[in-house]
This record gives sequence, C-alpha cells and structure tokens, in this order.
Amino acid sequence: MADGGPRMTTIANTAVFDGHDLLPGRYDVRVDGATIATVAPAGVAEPVGPVIDAAGATLLPGLIDGHVHFLQPDDFTALLDGGVTSAADMATWPPEHLAVLRSQSRGVTFRTSGAPLIGPSGPHSHMPGLTEAVISSPAAARREVAARVAQGVDYLKLVLEAEGRGGPDRDSARAAVEAAHDAGLRVVAHASAVGAIELAVELGVDILTHAPLDGTVSPPTVARIVAKGLVVIPTLIMMRTTAARRGMLAAYDSSRRFVADLHDAGATIVAGTDANSAPGAPATVPHRTGLHDELALLVDAGLSPVEALRSATAVAARLFAWDDRGSVRPGARADLLLVDGDPTARIGDITAVRAVWLAGEATTAP
Repeated sequence: MADGGPRMTTIANTAVFDGHDLLPGRYDVRVDGATIATVAPAGVAEPVGPVIDAAGATLLPGLIDGHVHFLQPDDFTALLDGGVTSAADMATWPPEHLAVLRSQSRGVTFRTSGAPLIGPSGPHSHMPGLTEAVISSPAAARREVAARVAQGVDYLKLVLEAEGRGGPDRDSARAAVEAAHDAGLRVVAHASAVGAIELAVELGVDILTHAPLDGTVSPPTVARIVAKGLVVIPTLIMMRTTAARRGMLAAYDSSRRFVADLHDAGATIVAGTDANSAPGAPATVPHRTGLHDELALLVDAGLSPVEALRSATAVAARLFAWDDRGSVRPGARADLLLVDGDPTARIGDITAVRAVWLAGEATTAP
C-alpha cells in the first residue's frame, strides 16, 4: 500500500455500482481520507486532489468474500489484488496464529470463527490441531462453544456430515447450536452433502456454507431454508474444483441446481469461495481470482450479474455486520474497486481490475 501522499482523491467520470444497482449516468466520486465524501454527477463540482479519469470504467464497493481461509500474509495481498477488501474467515487456528495474521493483514478486515467444531471421525478430524475441537457429547459441545466465546470469535463454525460419515451426533450438534445462540453467536454450518444440509436446517443454524455434490436437495428443504431465513454461501468454485479433482465433474450439477433452486425460491445468497493456500486441502481456490470465478458461477446458476455483485457487496456486508462498507455512498468507508467495462452487464468484466482502494489508500497505483 502506498505510504503518505494526498488524502483527497477524485475518481472522475465513472459508472457507479453502489452495492445495490448501477446508478444512471456518470459520476465524480470524491474520497476524503478513509471515507467517501461525495458521489455527484460528473462535472457538477470542481474536483479535488489528484483526479483519476475513470471513463469506460465502473466503480464498485470493495468486494467481500464470505468464505475464506488464511494461512500466510501473501493471502491478504492476493485478495487485495483481486479487489477483495473484507472477508469472512471460516476456520483459522490456533488463536496465536490468528493473532499473527491479524497483525499482517495489510489492513484487510476479516471476521473469524476460530477453530471449527467437528465430529470424531469425519474428514476434518484428521486435520492437525483440532483434537480438542471434537464434540462427542452435548457437554463437550457446550465446553467448546464456551471456549470460542472466550476467544472472541464472531460466529461459530460447526462441521456437519451426512449420517454415518463421522460428523457430530445429532444431540451434540444441537447442544452446540443452542449454546452458541445463548451466547449471542450465529452458527455457520459446513454442509456439503444433502444429508448434512437437511440436518443443518433441522438444527436451526443461521448460515449454510457449501453445496452438495451427492444429489438434489428436496423442494421442501429448500422451502424451509427460505422460510427460516437461512443465508447460503454455496462456494460453487470450491465445489466445481473439488468435483473436477475427483474426476466426477458431472456431480457439480447438483451444486449448480441447489443454487438455482435457492435463487428461484428467493433465498439470500452470499458469495464465498473457500479460498485457501493450505497444502493437503481437498482443492485449492486462489485468493486472487476465486471470487471472480464464484461470481461467474453464480450467474451461470441463474443470478443476474447485478444480483451476483450484490451478493459480494451490500448483501455480504449486511450479513457480517459491516455497516460502513459494501456500498458507494457518502460517509461509507472508502474500500473501492475500479474495473474496466461494466460487470453489471458482463460479469466477466470484474476481472479487469484497474485500481483498488482500502480505507482511501490505493493498494496499487491507479
């Protein structure tokens, strides 16, 4: 990130996607310090500070990735290069490592669940450092929730599996959900199989992450997701990459259909990638390009480009209680992304990154 320099900048003659819609016409957006000062029709007011000619480009809020994993400082650099300025970490541990990452995040803001709660013999039980995260009884579940609360996590991550696949038993999982809710924490359920999704809905979790590769989620279950107000972060890029790696790409059709059905039913969908740089992960999704790919896959599954962009800006900001970002408006934090073209019409234009600002500071020269 550039050090020093003027604290006032005008991004001139730009199209603006404000987090909700593409505003009509062209605009001059003035940034003052870390904040958006004005959003005015182009040419109405005298520009201040350095002027960036954004003709032919679109200004958007900095993107929010609703599902990432952090291992090293380079992960934050990669996110910024792709226009992602905030993220939701869905399991980083131990707390000491998390503290180091916060100090090296290049200013990228992120929420976190800390370590997930897992079952005794599912796929996650083989990950190093998660022995104490296994919940094999309601008492163990309550103890682990209390530990996350003491660590100051932002939400609880609960890894659910289809019955017989090694996840937490029903009573332990229910105790975890109830204890989290009693502590004022929302519960994010890892659920990448039809049976796990059905269990998550039954237990009353708040957020579902992933989509199934093993079949179709029934219409009644989709209807319950909508009726209960669950938010879904489907991580289609992870599901497609995993299916391809396993030589079963056709199974991705189940994930795509799940999102299409959710969209048709009016569910709230938030963009997330499961981006990670961990050796031995089921599949690697790059931090820099993962969200670009996710937005394209959401459009392929039936969302309009505008709906997909909302899922990575205003809708994601609302989910993770970032009231100061996810929109281009006076008073908002100046986390901004400038791209060539118009991603509200052609979602692929989101890859044409021209400049990124984090709290008003350009991360690269525009």
